[in-house]
Amino acid sequence: MSLVSPSFNAPAMGDYAYDWALVDVETSGLMARRDRVLSVAVITIGPDGEQTGEFSTLLNPGCDPGPVEVHGLTVERLQGAPTFDQVAGRIGAMLQGRVLVAHNAQFDYDFLAHEFARARMWLPVSQRLCTLALNRQVDPPTDDMKLGTLAAHYGVSRQRAHDALDDTRVLAGILRASLREAARLDLPLPLVTCPPRAESQFTPKPAKTPCAYRNPGRLTPGGPLQQGMKVAITGETAHARAELVGRAVAAGLNMMTSVSRHTSVLVTNEPAADSAKARRALAEGVPVVDERTFLRLLADVRPGTAHETTAARVAPVTEPGAEQVGPVEPVSTTTSAVPTPEAAPSPCVPVPAPRPSEPSAGTSGKPLAGRRVLVLGGVHADAAAARTRVVELGGSAAINLSASVTDVVLLPGGEGDRRMRRITALELPVHDLHWLASPTATDRRAGALRPQEPHVMPRGGVIDLPMPHGGPAPEWYVTAGWTPQSDCEIDAIAFLLDEDEQVTSDEDFIFYGAPESPAGTARLLTGGPAEQTIALDLASLPPATRKIVIAAAIDGAATFGTVGAIQIGTAPGSSGAPLARATLDAATTERTMLLAEIYRRGPLWRLRAVGQGYDYGLDTLARGYGVDIAD
Repeated sequence: MSLVSPSFNAPAMGDYAYDWALVDVETSGLMARRDRVLSVAVITIGPDGEQTGEFSTLLNPGCDPGPVEVHGLTVERLQGAPTFDQVAGRIGAMLQGRVLVAHNAQFDYDFLAHEFARARMWLPVSQRLCTLALNRQVDPPTDDMKLGTLAAHYGVSRQRAHDALDDTRVLAGILRASLREAARLDLPLPLVTCPPRAESQFTPKPAKTPCAYRNPGRLTPGGPLQQGMKVAITGETAHARAELVGRAVAAGLNMMTSVSRHTSVLVTNEPAADSAKARRALAEGVPVVDERTFLRLLADVRPGTAHETTAARVAPVTEPGAEQVGPVEPVSTTTSAVPTPEAAPSPCVPVPAPRPSEPSAGTSGKPLAGRRVLVLGGVHADAAAARTRVVELGGSAAINLSASVTDVVLLPGGEGDRRMRRITALELPVHDLHWLASPTATDRRAGALRPQEPHVMPRGGVIDLPMPHGGPAPEWYVTAGWTPQSDCEIDAIAFLLDEDEQVTSDEDFIFYGAPESPAGTARLLTGGPAEQTIALDLASLPPATRKIVIAAAIDGAATFGTVGAIQIGTAPGSSGAPLARATLDAATTERTMLLAEIYRRGPLWRLRAVGQGYDYGLDTLARGYGVDIAD
């Protein structure tokens, strides 16, 4: 099989020529640290596009094979198959020195990394390429980004879905077409560096038992404890810390690892100690009791209010795919206000409340409805204003050149952008700023049309996330993308918050150092150096989680004003059709930015595009949400 077509020969590939190892795995579940690989296929392809090797095998996982109705691999079929450690050497030899390619590559990479770790071996992969992420950059006019959909779009034949070897052969055809499109658009490949992974990283942490009760507030002098109170412990204790925590959790208290203004009581035998928790309790006026008093109060903990009873009443559920940007009250009267007195939010990035009369951006009847406009050049403020105008006119503001871009607006200095050469070759319409005053849309090329465009959200806009009528609820993927940076790194992060806008434990902070919650309900996925995703299993979140805040932070001296616009897209499933998209670019000096929040509204979950920035760093942002960050 050749990766190269006559119109796209090997010498022209340039930066797109690598030794590739295309991989597909079928698994017993979706959690790599718990579930096992049932079958694996690897196809190797050289820089000239010629296939150099192929291997596939079923595997005996030694456990229940999971959803047989999906992959068709029964216990009987897997009996007699080798175990992973018996074929790990051969797979490792095929991966060595090559870029691992997969559709949703982090999934396959994580499963292989865990299987190699169980076999006491290293996964010999230093780079990976995700064809999902690559096609999100290309942005072809397809219903979704599923393997079968992309295969049909690119004219790749498919024989047996969920067969590892056939899926890998299909993947080879999709990679060929995707690389051709990337070269046509002059897009950088979203290669992800894969450092060696320590075996200790594969030891799952036990999930904290979520507290079922709402925080009733602080302990009053001489008063009783009440279920749901947030309790922290610091310093030496006569009883084992695990025993104190276990007894408190059993009584219905919410045991915290840090102190915040929402802490009900701090337990310590040394109130004058110079610990971070004691200092914070003093600063916030949190009541302090000793261990003996705490044990006495544990004998009579009063009943609390369960989280389920606090849900607000809500209008009827919208039909799947329906969009709502009308008057919506947030769960909290604050807009993700971070309680950090040492640093205030930048005044230049307000979050406008949705106006009752505001029509949905991107609706028909607006001159740029269904169009995607790339703005080049200009100072940051002028470029941001132009993109805002595009959205007001019903269009979608692009941050990178892709197959879906229909128009280009050129501001002063934009003619020197490296993408102009490619834009000219593609014969895209180029306009000056005056075009946005009274645009006249040219006919869209047939190749740029897709059945349903994502809903374009303005900053502050809100939509309901559709609920399925029967069947399992999907994971929701919120993907943030930006223009590739050479002088800084940007990290997507998430906070799982309760009704007090606080984490219930440090494990509710999802970031590069802890990319997965213990229960696997929230995960950070890296699709490339300019794209990261927060995956959320909303149906499995505990009732205490009322809101998920998704943010971005810059590691380095750069600011979001120099980075430029951040685009967020929200889709059901890793390869689902994007439901909504927003471009956030009002930042100037900010180093952290709240991108979106997903919050409960009765039985619904709602998504809000935020776009609010702060001048301080990630550590201050995390402390404001109650994460215990060491000084």
